[in-house]
Amino acid sequence: MADETTQTSPAPTTPAESSPLAGGPPGAKPNSEPPPVPPKDDLVTTRHTLRIGRRALRYTATAGRMVLREEVFQDGVFKGHKAKAELGVTSYVVDAPKGTNRPVTFAFNGGPGSSSVWLHLGLLGPRRVDSGDVGNPTPPPYGLLDNTETLLAVSDLVFIDPVSTGYSRAVEGGKPKDYHGFKADIESVGELIRLWTTRHNRWLSPKFIAGESYGTIRAAALADHLQTRHGLYVNGVMLISSVLDLATVDFEFRNDRAHVDYLPTYAATAHFHGKHGRKSLKTVLAEAEEYAARDYPWALSRGSRLTAAERAEHVTRLAALIGLSEEYVDRADLRVEHVRFFTELLRDQGLAVGRLDARFTGPLVHANAEKWDADPSHDAISGPYAAAWNHYVRDELGYENDLPYAQISELASTEWSFKEFEGKPVDVSSQLARAMRGNPHLRVHIAYGYHDGATPYYGAQDVVAHLEVPESLRANIEHAYYEAGHMMYVHEPTRLQQSQDLAAFVTRSSGTRTS
Repeated sequence: MADETTQTSPAPTTPAESSPLAGGPPGAKPNSEPPPVPPKDDLVTTRHTLRIGRRALRYTATAGRMVLREEVFQDGVFKGHKAKAELGVTSYVVDAPKGTNRPVTFAFNGGPGSSSVWLHLGLLGPRRVDSGDVGNPTPPPYGLLDNTETLLAVSDLVFIDPVSTGYSRAVEGGKPKDYHGFKADIESVGELIRLWTTRHNRWLSPKFIAGESYGTIRAAALADHLQTRHGLYVNGVMLISSVLDLATVDFEFRNDRAHVDYLPTYAATAHFHGKHGRKSLKTVLAEAEEYAARDYPWALSRGSRLTAAERAEHVTRLAALIGLSEEYVDRADLRVEHVRFFTELLRDQGLAVGRLDARFTGPLVHANAEKWDADPSHDAISGPYAAAWNHYVRDELGYENDLPYAQISELASTEWSFKEFEGKPVDVSSQLARAMRGNPHLRVHIAYGYHDGATPYYGAQDVVAHLEVPESLRANIEHAYYEAGHMMYVHEPTRLQQSQDLAAFVTRSSGTRTS
């Protein structure tokens, strides 16, 4: 990749510059605290060229923070626009002949509390992290590579970090907690999408939303929010490692649904780690899905009404599918919670299995640990992504900020509120269905990882099968399956195939030619 020219926006005024005596505005009391200086966008633009075969893809990258504002009224009187948050954003816009109407994709990860670095440097952006994979991890200090499979080849890209993630923060004097919740998150990210689309004159461009993990909840709700609040209709939604209904991953409160939804994932994990002999993954998944579809839910629903013979039959069947001993399955009352499964599967080898990506393993801190102390798959990938981003944003994108880049925000994740769902499941499938009914041109791409222990593919399938849309709109939904985990692009064959699949989806769904 060749970098060309760099242009930096003026630095914002500092508090010391607001008064020649650094004592605040005229009339202020001596030595009083000066009022906060209104924040300004601090975006930096750079020019780059990426070579894809014989093609030179020339583009402008813009990195930094955009200020979000809200309208203020007092006693029915409009008082102007008040800054409320500074959202981190990195965009890539390809040089295109005048009149070319390129698509634009708005992308983010999940958490809640995750930055967008994973999709940005793992799959979609023009540069990607060199992290290695299971059995061949890249050692520190890691590195960056050109991503010749980037979605930028067919769509401009805008990566968004929600409040408290990345460099995004509430304004000085603001409360971060005001943005750490379902509705506030949708509104702030939606406002940034509206603002970017307006400033860049892209209302007539094909528009896409790409979300991963909790980002699929955000993406589904945003599709409805944008068209309802702003009349901004999108062409497509990409749900990567989908979880639209959190009941599918919630083992609390005697929720047997999660046990059923995780079963095929457990079976795929057992297969990867050699618990199914010479059976193919396809055969194992077919057996697990058949059991999960009918017999397993029935057995769980019976409780103490299961006869001894029936219970023994199901203990044997479940243990064989998921690779655990019959004794363990019996003690668990046919209900194996997912972290306990990842801790137990390879206990005899002193290893724990990853949750985000069950292909990864790591040593158990104690051989008799009830649960592992950390997810081995997260341990394996967080370092490479942190190093790559902190180098890339300064050295290649030219943006500098002394704030720590919050790859995962503990503040956001611990404070997150679902008050809008009080007394009912956190489920946005109805909002996705509403968006599809209101916009019959909206297409949906769903990507599943068989070894994803965070958002099990079988549960996501079940939610989509129950979407309240007419049969005619089901043709707008497509499914893609990969032998990989939650960040499925960590697996190189999957990254290559998924890049191709997403590019094809955007091209098919755009209804327009790209440069």
